[in-house]
Amino acid sequence: MANSLSTTPEIQAPRKRHRHLWGLLVVALILVTWGEVHRGMARSTLRQHTADEATLFVATVAPTRSAAGEELVLPGTVQAYSEARIYARTNGYLKSWSVDIGSTVKKGQLLAEIDTPEVDQQLAQAVADLATARANEALSNTTNRRWNDLLVTESVSKQDADEKAGDAAAKKAIAESAAANVSRLRQLESFKRVVAPFDGVITARNTDIGALINAGESAGTELFRLADTHKLRIYVQIPEPYAAAAKPGLEAALRFSEQAGKEYAATTVRTANALDPVLRTLQVELELDNAQHELFPGAYAEVHFNMAGSASSVRLPANTVLFRAPGPQVAIVDAQHRILLRSIVQGRDFGGTIEVLSGLAPDDAVVVNPPDSIIDGMTVRVMAPPSVQAQKSAAAPKSAAKST
Repeated sequence: MANSLSTTPEIQAPRKRHRHLWGLLVVALILVTWGEVHRGMARSTLRQHTADEATLFVATVAPTRSAAGEELVLPGTVQAYSEARIYARTNGYLKSWSVDIGSTVKKGQLLAEIDTPEVDQQLAQAVADLATARANEALSNTTNRRWNDLLVTESVSKQDADEKAGDAAAKKAIAESAAANVSRLRQLESFKRVVAPFDGVITARNTDIGALINAGESAGTELFRLADTHKLRIYVQIPEPYAAAAKPGLEAALRFSEQAGKEYAATTVRTANALDPVLRTLQVELELDNAQHELFPGAYAEVHFNMAGSASSVRLPANTVLFRAPGPQVAIVDAQHRILLRSIVQGRDFGGTIEVLSGLAPDDAVVVNPPDSIIDGMTVRVMAPPSVQAQKSAAAPKSAAKST
């Protein structure tokens, strides 16, 4: 019995070799399996890393609402309330002038006098022609009355009497024409006294004694320039986005370089009610009281308007807008970090920011500096705001110091 349970060394040796081979096989399988698992984990990590690297990092900003008034600063052209270039209405030579630049004049005041010998002679001739016409008219009337009396007794024919009546009417017309000519020449002669058409200040004198005077408006024939500066007109070109808010009654503050530190109140009195087709601007006119004559026509004015804001509009940084074929668009990040491209209606441009009239909600997360490759539906990763990133960077050295 004991011999049957025992084994000989020859039998035990093959068994030990088998167990050893099986152990080696198990180890090899474990190593192979571990290698595959490790490589799979590495591939998964690589895929995840590649996906993370391929995902677009974006920064977002929220639209801001601004319903308060907004200051609009524009250049203005200052002109006198009334300004006239004074020309001669008769020919001759300048006899004298009585005012110079800077002189304050009243309406009807004599500015200069013109010597008009030709007009004087023409007037004298016209007066003589009128006297002749009046004499002929009187004779024709007398002859007409006499022939009418003779016609009653049939001493003359009806035809002869009608001819005398027609001659009397013609002489009357000639006399009236001569009288009109005399009136015209007297008007021309009255123009040799150049007077001020309204109260104001002489801003230019372009003539002198003995200068040849030619009637009419042409280059080089301007005698004086007169400006009424008790009020000033200021003309401003309002850009199209603000045109609807520019209405009569709109207040403005004016600043002038020669009056440092001072502001002058002006009021919009009228607008052109039409945009310039080239500049796309609306011309508005403001009035400024200048009773103290502190300001001058022709000055450069800086006009400050306080334009009313819109409660239904929001603002965005200008670098959030994509300009594509459908029009201006913005990229919005939804709750699942997916991109939604949304068309907007742009309003006024403030330089660094723009006004969005429709297409956005105040709580939308809008991508800043969106790349041209951004498309609808793509997944992105939202970066923390710069302030949060700065706080994290500042806290990182402290945490490292505590761990050491």
